Formats: sequence, C-alpha cells, structure tokens
Amino acid sequence: MVMEPFYDPAKSYQENFEHGPFGLFADTQHLFPKEMPEYTFLGYPVYSPFGIPAGPLLNGRYVKAALDMGFDIPVYKTVRTRRYACHPWPNVLSVQVEGDLEPDRTLIAGHNYSEPLSITNSFGVPSFDPDFWQPDMADAVLYASKGQIVVGSFQGTLPEHGNMDDYIADFVLGARLVKETGVKAIEVNLSCPNEGTANLLCFDVARARKVVEAIKDEIGSTPLMIKLAYFKDQLRLEHFVREVGPSVQAITSINTISAEVLDSEGNQALPGEGRLRSGVCGASVRWAGLEMMSRLSQLRAELGLSFEIVGVGGVDSVAVFEKYRSAGADAVMSATAAMWNPLLGQEIRAASMKQEVGA
Repeated sequence: MVMEPFYDPAKSYQENFEHGPFGLFADTQHLFPKEMPEYTFLGYPVYSPFGIPAGPLLNGRYVKAALDMGFDIPVYKTVRTRRYACHPWPNVLSVQVEGDLEPDRTLIAGHNYSEPLSITNSFGVPSFDPDFWQPDMADAVLYASKGQIVVGSFQGTLPEHGNMDDYIADFVLGARLVKETGVKAIEVNLSCPNEGTANLLCFDVARARKVVEAIKDEIGSTPLMIKLAYFKDQLRLEHFVREVGPSVQAITSINTISAEVLDSEGNQALPGEGRLRSGVCGASVRWAGLEMMSRLSQLRAELGLSFEIVGVGGVDSVAVFEKYRSAGADAVMSATAAMWNPLLGQEIRAASMKQEVGA
C-alpha cells in the first residue's frame, strides 16, 4: 500500500526534521490494547516484535508517532557525539529494480514511488549536537507505553587529525551519552564507512571487535545491538560472529545494498563528491535480509551464542514479516514500506496478537 509518506522526499532533510512527520504520522494518538503483551524483545514485553529501524525516525516527534501507530520497537535515528551535516538534497529517490538487487548494479533513479517499492537514500548520517538529541530522545523514551520500547542508535566519528584510539573513544562517548537518555537498548551502527578505509566497519572484524568491547565495557548491563550490512562471504560472517557475537545482545541486519545510481539521462543522480554510489533498500533487497536471518540463526546455534536477531529489508506485509520470523528473526523492522504505509505496524500487531490467541 502506497500512501503519503511520513518522510517527504520532495522536501529537504531540514524541512522534514522541522515540520514532519507527514501523512497519517502527523495526527496520531496512543493505541492501548486491552490484552497483555505476549512477546518479548531483549527481555522486555512487547505487543509485537516489530518496529522501524534507525533512519527514518528523525527525532522524538517521529518516534512518538511510530509508537502511536503500533510500531512497538522504534529506533531513534543514528546520532553522533557532535553536529554533523546532511548531504545535499535530494536524499531519497525511487529506483526501478526488476527482481532481486544483486550487489554492484547500476540503477536509474526517479520519483515514481510505486509497488514493489525500492528507494536509494543518501544522508551521510547527519546529527545534531547532544544538547538537542539527548533530551529529545529521553522524552521519546518516556512516551512509550506498556508493551513498547525505544532503542537509541549511534555511531562514532573520527575526530579531525585523530587516530584509531580517538575513534574508539568517540564510540565510547557516544554510547555513554545515549545510555544517559534512558533507552532500553542501544544500537551501534557498524554498517557505516570505516574511517580511514574504503570498507564498512563491520567488514573489519578486528577493529569492530575493539569498538564493540569498548562500548560494552561502558554501558554495562544495557543491551547492546549492532547493525550489519549484507555479508557475501560466509567465512567472513562466521569470523565476525565468532569474534563479536559473545559481546552483544542483538544483531540487526541488513542495512542497504550499495549500487551506482544514475538519472534518466545517465548522469549521477545524487549531487556531490562520493555520491555516485548509494544504499538501496526496499523490496529488492528482501532476499538479502532473509538470507542473513537464516545464516545468523545457524551460526548462533553452531557457536552456542545467545544474541537475538533483528531482520530488516523489504518488509512490506504480514506475510513477509512471518517469513522473517520463520527464517530466525526474533524481531523484525521495516523502514521503506513503513514510510509509505504507516498502517503497517497496526496490521502486523493485529496479526501477531491473533497468532498468540490461537496458540
């Protein structure tokens, strides 16, 4: 179902931040089911193991609207320890993909947001200063009702002229600042560029382990989630899970799949240096998300680990939600489809509660 999106691609990031959310997210009220929550996520009761991942929930207003609309595990968008500028507009474009999106494809972008829906997004992980986002995040945490939890996402930033020790120290500071908001769980984005290399941080296993262990030492008993990209190499994924898995309470996957994005005339669609390639999400990456669920679930069992698994990628219906659960996901999240179908949380919550009654 394609409706008015709660994030408007025709507007700048700043306009969406200041005036959004839009559509049905603009006028919401708390939904209070009479039943008791029957599911759990990271030990917390939830009405449905479903939410919105880091990215489209730009601030507390968006998070509150998501909670009102039945997305019981919303993730406050990824923040940093300092202000960080957004890439130039446009930041979201539709892409037409026939079938599954394999890595390293070239796609044509446009403005036709129709089903099956896939988009490219390029924001650069912007952030306001902690003076803004700490109280805003804390307010959203308090807004959650029974059967809901708010997760805070963050990532590190390499200080100017800094070294790797400074980079890790920034992750630790970010974790401390997010924990101070009172979130029930903290997610660190490892599917972002690894400062100083061309790879993603999650593909640098040794460095990722150092970062994760330093964060966990800082936040103590607060559950730690890590967000991963799609791993093409099974041996690398196994190495990552073996090294990092014992330190975390949940793994979220996938983020996006990178592709070269052009306009209808064959020019770079997103203006600016370094934006020829950008991440693609939506229906065309569903295969990768489902595949990662099965692989992570199998590795968890083989290695005797206990982390929970959060499935993301192309979740646009109750049926796809159930496929993720069957593939091993303890919780499931939707970004692209949820943006254009704000009723998705209610649909999945209703189906989940019926299943519990039937069981």
